[in-house]
Amino acid sequence: MVISMEPNLKRSVILDHYQNPRHKSLTDDPSYITENMNNTSCIDEVNVQLKVEDGIVKDVRFDGEACAMCTSSASIMVETLIGKNIDEVKNILINYSHMIDEKEYDPDVLEQAVVYDDVYRQPNRKKCVLLPWWGIEKALEELEKNGR
Repeated sequence: MVISMEPNLKRSVILDHYQNPRHKSLTDDPSYITENMNNTSCIDEVNVQLKVEDGIVKDVRFDGEACAMCTSSASIMVETLIGKNIDEVKNILINYSHMIDEKEYDPDVLEQAVVYDDVYRQPNRKKCVLLPWWGIEKALEELEKNGR
């Protein structure tokens, strides 16, 4: 099943996640991996946190100062990744990046994140919607490096 959204629904989903972001708060829990991400070409600066137990993403959190696109992207990312195993997360990350870069991708694995399928039309927004996802990539690298 290919998920396709009409433009008004896309805007509605993005606006909802911007106005009511999911998991927008950080924790001091040391079992979380925290990565700070910033976009030097705008105000976007977010911290993302990832908690993995037994190879499953148990929680993803974020906070920071960011535009509507970055904030909504982080919120959608949270909902997309929680409950997935590491291999599924890596597959989602690859497909999301490919979608943003106009490469071949599988929309079925992206769930609501497909709302950004036409971001390529606004190249200056690519970093906004990729920044939190890059934070998760860095957190996964840290997880693998430390054998957690």
